[in-house]
Amino acid sequence: MAALLYMRWSDGGTVEEDAVVNDTKLTHITAPDGVAPGMGYTHVVIGSGRLVVLSGQVALNEQGEVVGAGDPAAQARQVFDNLRSCLTAANATFDDVVKLTYFVTDVGHLSAVRAVRDAYIDTERAPASTAVQVAALFRPELLLEVDALALIPETAQ
Repeated sequence: MAALLYMRWSDGGTVEEDAVVNDTKLTHITAPDGVAPGMGYTHVVIGSGRLVVLSGQVALNEQGEVVGAGDPAAQARQVFDNLRSCLTAANATFDDVVKLTYFVTDVGHLSAVRAVRDAYIDTERAPASTAVQVAALFRPELLLEVDALALIPETAQ
């Protein structure tokens, strides 16, 4: 795992500068001045490399069938498995993810989703995140959708 160097940002906020991960240097600013620290996410991630944009993933398996109807944890596992497959297709991993956006039909599902997410990401280097409650997704049995942004080295193909 990458070693963290703690520095002070020019305006006084805390900066965690990570060692190079997969030839892409990422800097996590977990608590910029004037902003309450994130609970399980990073407010700012700075990096350089090739941008990987993943479309929102839902709890559909390879056959297009819903996995875990009514069960937010089961759906989250399928969603994060789908995200991992998409990252792999781009020669990326969850270590490269800089932003996750969650669309949930009930914010009450977020604790179950976060518990699953924590099995996939390095919680010491959590990506920036946004969670939004929506009225519905494109199929009524779906409880969440997650999209992601990642940065990979310029040389990755």
